Amino acid sequence: MTHAHTPRPTLRIATYNIHRCRGLDGRTRPDRTAAVLRAIDADVIALQEVVGAGPNDGGHAEEIGAALGMGWVMATARHLRGHQFGNAVLSRLPITHHVEHDLSWKTCEPRRLQRVDIAAPGSTLHIYNVHLGTAILERRHQAQRLATIVSDRHVGGPKLVLGDFNEWMRGLATKMLSDRLHSVDLRNHLRRRRTYPGLFPILHLDHIYYAGRVEIVGIELPRTRTSLVASDHLPLVADVRLG
Repeated sequence: MTHAHTPRPTLRIATYNIHRCRGLDGRTRPDRTAAVLRAIDADVIALQEVVGAGPNDGGHAEEIGAALGMGWVMATARHLRGHQFGNAVLSRLPITHHVEHDLSWKTCEPRRLQRVDIAAPGSTLHIYNVHLGTAILERRHQAQRLATIVSDRHVGGPKLVLGDFNEWMRGLATKMLSDRLHSVDLRNHLRRRRTYPGLFPILHLDHIYYAGRVEIVGIELPRTRTSLVASDHLPLVADVRLG
């Protein structure tokens, strides 16, 4: 008797630099950011440029998490007018572990790498959420650190490296990471592959790398009226199947 082979479920993963929830119209609207994300309907979301808790409120991370009904963890890189500021990962699936690595370089703006382990069907998925710096030497240092951390053999299982790599061309960081990780070539999936800024998609900063048993089934760049104004980046969405 042969059993019908049911394909492994796909997970929908997104990365989005939300620009402090400040849109191209100059208005700060976490509800609009949440609306963009709700339409994507992702299982796991890596966010950059997130305003976290302040002295009197829980910040945008809490507001977006509550709006989407998702659990979340934040990695604070620095403070912005009394509020935490950094990266956040939201997940529908249980978050089992959260590790932060400092990627700051010299006198440049502090940066952190966030690793979030997620209990996916059949395996633990490691999400690395990153926002690299704007200076070339800083990014080179950060890419080396990132590649070393992600290549750590003590952390097994499928890995996805997502975020804003701040590279206007195939720079050193991209090359260094591509040497050690698999890179999603957006050209295979998208007609318009440059994700920044949203209205004038002339640069390609947001990216996904992966390692281990990960199959990228599809990539989307949701260009809607809301997403084109909600941030200076567009969200980048991947449907993945874990081995």
